[in-house]
Amino acid sequence: MSFLIKPIKRKADRQRICGEILRALPEWFGIEQAVKDYIANVQAMPMFAYFNDGKPAGFVAIRSHGRFSAEIYVMGVLAGLQGKGIGRQLVKHAERYLKDKGIRFLQVKTLSAARRCRKYERTRKFYLSLGFVPLEEFTTVWGKENPCLLLIKSIS
Repeated sequence: MSFLIKPIKRKADRQRICGEILRALPEWFGIEQAVKDYIANVQAMPMFAYFNDGKPAGFVAIRSHGRFSAEIYVMGVLAGLQGKGIGRQLVKHAERYLKDKGIRFLQVKTLSAARRCRKYERTRKFYLSLGFVPLEEFTTVWGKENPCLLLIKSIS
């Protein structure tokens, strides 16, 4: 087995990888319009993908929020490979990339604990284990039925 994280330069490749992985994760990405929006939007963002034997197994796309902050816009790791450090490696790779650009803060949005969901409980624990801290909860981002938790981390 060979593993590799590399930047995805071509817009079409960003969209293809995003679509393949998100559609393989319906427990997290089960709203088709949201998946379509992610696929459309990643074409304009820096993206890094984790390859397992030449095939994409995970990715992270980064959205800039100005001079000092960025966010993990969307990220996914194939279910059979979760818990093996791939997500951690992708986030660390993105952090190095952002630090080199002078970014000081990294944020991520995920489903709040106000809506019970075991999958997203794992997601929140993952981000907390990487040093992210909860900053604010919103019911206006994805609606009252899907409360959004904003987490942030200093990477400077």
